[in-house]
Amino acid sequence: MSEDSSQDKLFDSYDLQESKFLTPFQQKALLKNLQANLQPEYRRRIEIMLLADTGKSQSQICEIIGCSQEMARYWIGIAEAGMAHKWNERPIGRPKTVNDQYIERLKELVSHSPREYGYAFSYWTAQWLSKHLANEFGIEISDRHINRLLKQMGLSTKRKNSQQETDQTKDTGDAGIKIGDLQSNSEPSLHWSFNLIQNN
Repeated sequence: MSEDSSQDKLFDSYDLQESKFLTPFQQKALLKNLQANLQPEYRRRIEIMLLADTGKSQSQICEIIGCSQEMARYWIGIAEAGMAHKWNERPIGRPKTVNDQYIERLKELVSHSPREYGYAFSYWTAQWLSKHLANEFGIEISDRHINRLLKQMGLSTKRKNSQQETDQTKDTGDAGIKIGDLQSNSEPSLHWSFNLIQNN
């Protein structure tokens, strides 16, 4: 009880005029729900969004309410997207299915080098995408599922080495990896060996 009351004091001086992205309606609704007898998980979601709305950083929020970086990032994103009213729609615990935010993040990761996210390698594999997203979202899916999602979006972790190959993939509509491609093209293995020498 004392912890809850000290948490509530955080929002006693909450100024409805100083909003970063929540509408006045969303702010009032979240503050009202905060007064209810909520499960701790739901309470944290609301607190994250309200704190982010006052300009607190992700790390400050984690420190104040004791949540993970992933949780803070997710609910800050929900608030910024104007969906704060959905604070109680996502079940508590690990989600079992891939959501729109997961798909968008997958698309974003594939369009950037893994090096930008602190990895030593230059090209994503489905396995590494799966691991990275499991850390961020707590959703664990197989490499095959990652490849299926990429294919649905017209994306692939496979690198194109010539325009002819790109055109061939467009014609067949197949974004999967073909064994023939792996045997006929030795460039990736040379590139890989070069990277190993360079890194060691």
